[in-house]
Parts: sequence; structure tokens; C-alpha cells
Amino acid sequence: KKPKYASQVGAASPPNFVLLFADDLGFGDLGCYGHPTSLTPNLDRLAAGGLRFTDFYCTSPVCSPSRASLLTGRYQTRSGIYPGVLYPGSIGGLPLNETTIAEVLKPQGYATAAMGKWHLGFGANGMFLPTNQGFDQYLGIPYSHDMGPCWNLTCFPPDVKCFGLCDVGTVAVPLMYNKVIKEQPVNFLTLEKAYSDFATDFITTSAQKKQPFFLYYPSHHTHYPQYAGAAAAGKSLRGPYGDALLEFDNTIGNLLTTLEKTGVINNTLIFFTSDNGPELMRMSRGGIAGPLKCGKGTTYEGGMREPAIAYWPGVIRRGVTHEIASTLDILPTIANLAGAKLPEVMLDGADMTDILLNQGKSKKETMMFYPTDPSEMYSMFALRLGKYKAHFYTRGATHSGTTPDKDCPVFAVLKAHDPPLLFDLETDPSENYPISATQRPDLQELLKQIQKVKEQFEATMVFGESQISKGTDVNLEPCCNPQCSPKPSCCHC
Repeated sequence: KKPKYASQVGAASPPNFVLLFADDLGFGDLGCYGHPTSLTPNLDRLAAGGLRFTDFYCTSPVCSPSRASLLTGRYQTRSGIYPGVLYPGSIGGLPLNETTIAEVLKPQGYATAAMGKWHLGFGANGMFLPTNQGFDQYLGIPYSHDMGPCWNLTCFPPDVKCFGLCDVGTVAVPLMYNKVIKEQPVNFLTLEKAYSDFATDFITTSAQKKQPFFLYYPSHHTHYPQYAGAAAAGKSLRGPYGDALLEFDNTIGNLLTTLEKTGVINNTLIFFTSDNGPELMRMSRGGIAGPLKCGKGTTYEGGMREPAIAYWPGVIRRGVTHEIASTLDILPTIANLAGAKLPEVMLDGADMTDILLNQGKSKKETMMFYPTDPSEMYSMFALRLGKYKAHFYTRGATHSGTTPDKDCPVFAVLKAHDPPLLFDLETDPSENYPISATQRPDLQELLKQIQKVKEQFEATMVFGESQISKGTDVNLEPCCNPQCSPKPSCCHC
């Protein structure tokens, strides 16, 4: 199968893909999305020369489920990555029978690599690591970098300790290459350089072999606790958060330089987005959602609408799109562009090739908003249809505490809305002014349509067995010295 886009750009060789995934980055955190002091020159360059999305969504307001959807093109409820997130000792993980983007591309002869925050399970003998999910190689921390004690670790040079305690009573955070622990605890000051070098080697080797490649970089930035090495520390105007974001941006700059030097940049699609909204409880050490309501952990726009940029010189025209798209659409789009076969399962994403190449219309008008703990009893908390968003339930979250908005913190308990709380996201993206259907009789028809779309979707939703409810086993936590005692403190190499 020849790549679909080949006829449009006259390229015969399948394109390369670089997928960049930020962590806890809000809609308002990048320079190109209006932040007054963020220093993100490379992301701004991608936005200026590529396609910037205004209505792009992730599928969950927390880490693990959002990553599961990105890599499989399926809502996390199908793959069982709920409720909440996976832990170092989690027994479950992304089921090995789920098909990832890497597994879609392998039969097409692609080289595949992942680096950074995996967070889709570790498991017995590392059974859920990326190398068992279609990736030829992996360098990274298999979960969040706060999932180990950090009070005595250095986050900024020369020796500024990490802010807060992170998770105590668990093993120190490891850096892994494939399935081998290289460092435990990881050195935060040199971590980003290790990623940058790994990516440079991978791209250079693939280009020399004339082999198409897929690089997946789920960054730890800008998740708590923020860290940065010498090249970025103290170099932004935005304190620790700004420095962490700048360090991520510097790596993106290095990737662009490598793609240019190896001569493959004109045959490479770079796609950037984030896993969920900002962790507002961290205050100035957290991100911001710009004009959007609340943040991480909630199903308001601030929790799930994300910055997203597609860049491909000579193929994607520069511009801005207001089409609805999501992380679910990335797998079908990459499959189409690579001429690869789609997995024979229920996919929730739609191919966005027409949006990317022609700034065309989206193939879908809907987005479903599941809470961090989805259940068949409550189903989705909200649904977007066209420009309207209906909330069937609303609830705050610990992650979104400390903001003046009373709807955001954990004290805003679960509330059912019947009829649903309705917002027009084009005139009111901040979800401040619910539209009353009694004052607008024309909306009765819309509410009926929303209900119908919801019911039709729910009829196709089969909840997979919860992987996270399988619980944890301390013996599964990654340890570089497995026979040592006393654990967890002896896991130190």
C-alpha cells in the first residue's frame, strides 16, 4: 500500500512521525497560546509554520488513561485504564492485546522508539513496558517522576532540592533503557540531555538506513516536581515551571535541528499536544488553562482541552483550525499517512488527514468527557456536539484546588444536571454562562439530539476490565538490586 499522501506531495517514501506529548500542560501555557512570559521559541516556531488547533482534546483529565487513548485510538474505558492512574507496583497495565501506534507501523517497516514518561504499566518482569508494545527501544521513567521520594533529590543546579516530598515509602524513581535500570534514583539534571541524545541517535541511525521512523516523546515536563538542567535553569521569566517548560522546548529545538541535518524534515510530521490540563493546586508552580474553566482532574474545558500543533514543512499549510479533534484521531491519521492497516477493533478516533493537509472539516462533531473514575452507572460526565457542550454531571478535583472558582476544587461535590448544563463554547469558551433551554425553545431539539448521540455512543461502549482495580504489589516495583533489603531504600544503584 502506497502512503495516501504520496500523490499530494510527490513523495514516494513513507513519512516519519514525531509525537510530542507534554505533561500537565494547560491551554494557556505556551507563548503561541498567549502566555505573556513563557519562553517556548521552538513550539512557537512549529505553531507559526504549521497548523495550530483551538479545539483539540485529550480523553481524560489525568495521565495514564489519556496515554492509553493516544496510543490506541480508543477511549480508556475500552482498554481498562481507569479509574485514576497506574502506580510503580501496579499489577495491571495497558493490555498487551491492545494495538498501539507503534504496532500499527511495525508491519510497514518502521523503526520505533519511545522516550520519557510511559505510565501505562510496569508489571511482573516489566511485562507492560514499551518494548512489549511495539517499540524497538525505550529510554525513560516508566511512570510519573513524582512516584518516588524526591525531598532529597536535586531538581535544579547546583543543588536545589525538589519542591515537596513526592511519594514516600516507595522505590526511588528509576531511569530505564528497554527493560534494564540504568540509574536509581534518576539524575534530573542530566535526564533531558539523555533524552535529547537518545532521540538524535535514533533519528540519525534511521535516516542513514533510509528507514521510516516513529519517535514518541511523552515528556515529564511540566509535571510536578519541576526540574531542569544547566541549559534551562534560571533562563525563563516564569520560575521553576517556566524553566521546566523551556527545557522541554530546547529538546524540541534539538529534534528539529537533527531532522534538518539528516535531511528528513520535509518528510516528517511532527505533532504536539498534552495529556491533560494544568495542575492548578500547584499555584504558580502549576500551569494555567488560559480562558478555560478549572484544570486537571475535571471534565470542564480546562481539564481536557489542550494546545495542539501539527508541523510538516511543505505539506501542512500554516494556519489555525477550529475543527474538533482529539488524541483519539492520531492513530487513524498516522495509519492513513503511512498506508498502514487499522487494528480490527472498535476505534473511537477519526482520520484527520483532511484537516492537516487541506485545512478541511473534521469527520466528527462530538467529544465525550469521562471523569477520572468512569463507571457504567454514571457513564460520561459531558458531551460536546458541534459548538455546544452538555454537562450531565459536574465535580471539582484536588488537582484543581486553590483557584478562586468555587466549581474547581475537590469541595465542589458531584452534582447531577437534568436537563444538562448547556454551554455554547464558541461564544463562551470559559463555561461561565449556561444557556437556559426554557428561554430558548429552539434548544429543545438540540437537547434531544445530544441525548440521542449519547445513547447511540453508550450502546457501543463496552467497558474493559479495570487494570487499575487489580491493585498493587510492592514486589513489582522496579528495583535495580532485586534481592536487597531493606526495601524500598536499598533499591539504589
